[in-house]
Order: sequence, then C-alpha cells, then structure tokens
Amino acid sequence: MADEPKEQQPSGVPAGDKPTGSSAPTSTPPAKAPAAAPPAAAPPKPAAPPPAKPPVRLQTPLNNELVGRVRAKFATALVEATEDRKQAILTVECERLAEVAYYMRDEEKFDLLSDLTAVDWPKREKRFDVVLNLYSFAKNERLRVKARAGDGEQVPSVAGVWPTANWLEREAFDMFGIIFAGHPNLTRILLPDEWQGYPLRKDYDIIEQDTSWVKENLGIESGQ
Repeated sequence: MADEPKEQQPSGVPAGDKPTGSSAPTSTPPAKAPAAAPPAAAPPKPAAPPPAKPPVRLQTPLNNELVGRVRAKFATALVEATEDRKQAILTVECERLAEVAYYMRDEEKFDLLSDLTAVDWPKREKRFDVVLNLYSFAKNERLRVKARAGDGEQVPSVAGVWPTANWLEREAFDMFGIIFAGHPNLTRILLPDEWQGYPLRKDYDIIEQDTSWVKENLGIESGQ
C-alpha cells in the first residue's frame, strides 16, 4: 500500500507545532484618560452682621392708674413718673415728701418702708436724691419714691409714717449729711460723733479724713 503523503508544515514553524491563528500582533487598547477632578466648592458667604440693637432705655414715662391717682391728689407736686425695668418710680417735690408718704401708706397700702437711702449728684443744683423703697403686702407691689434736695436743704422726716425710717434717716445723715426735719434723734449712727465730713459724698476724701481722725483721737501718725 502506498504511503499517504505527509502534511507539510508551514515554513518558519517548527515541526510538531501548529499555527495558532494569525501571526499579526494584537493591538493594546488605549489607556483611559484620568477622570476630571470635581469643581471646587465655592467658599461660604460671610454671615451678614446682626442688626444694630436700639439703645436701652432704662427709664420710660409711666402713666398707670396709680400715677393718675397721685397726680389727681398732688397735682404738680408729682414732678415725674417713670418705669425702670418694671419698677415704678415717682419723683415728688421735697417739701411734700411726708404728705405723699402718708398717702402712700394709708390710701395706696404701701405699709412697708424696705429701705431709705440717697444718691449724690455733685454737679446738679439739687445734688441729692432721697430714695424711699416701698412695698405693699396687700398688692404684692413695689414702688420707689424720690425727692431731690440741695446741700443743706431740710427734707421732711418720714419716721412718723414708717418707724424703720428712724435709723435709715440717721444713716443717710451720717453718710451724706442730709438733714431730716422732724426726726426725733438725728445723730450719727455708724461713725463717731467727732467725725468730719460725710463719706458717701462724691467729693469726700476718705483717706485724708480717716488719717485726720486717727491722728486726733488715737494719737497715731500716718505711716507709724
């Protein structure tokens, strides 16, 4: 039997190896372009400045029922009526202070004088504000009554209206030199009787006065 012809290998291919397809080189796909960075966020807008606050008015005019009754009773003796942080304040003529005090106790039921003090305004013609802080148990209400007095001007005492005024007026006399006409015993209550001057006046030199009294009464020189 004649031998079958052998399959010839393509030239350039070693014996025993079969061609695996086209010998053309495989192309590499192009690299992807890098993704674009996201746009930067816009900077936040600066906050708008807060609106300017209106100036605080501590005292505003007051015209309630109490003011109406007092004005009807005393007319021009009620110099001013204001409200400061919900506190009613009535300023009355100094010479009618005791009369107003009796009315406040008997008619308006302000039966407690919780405090009596003073404020010095040295550049003002009537330099002192005599201040009475009142309280009504019946109405659970507070009221401030003020009277302006000049240096040396006598202020009517209210010790006969509220007994607590006895010592409180003595303290105001001791610290400010305010004279309360009709007080039963207007003498110093905190400082020695020989003390010179009134320590809560704005023009008072506490160091000089204290040194002077210590030297005179204790015989101690400053610096010893």
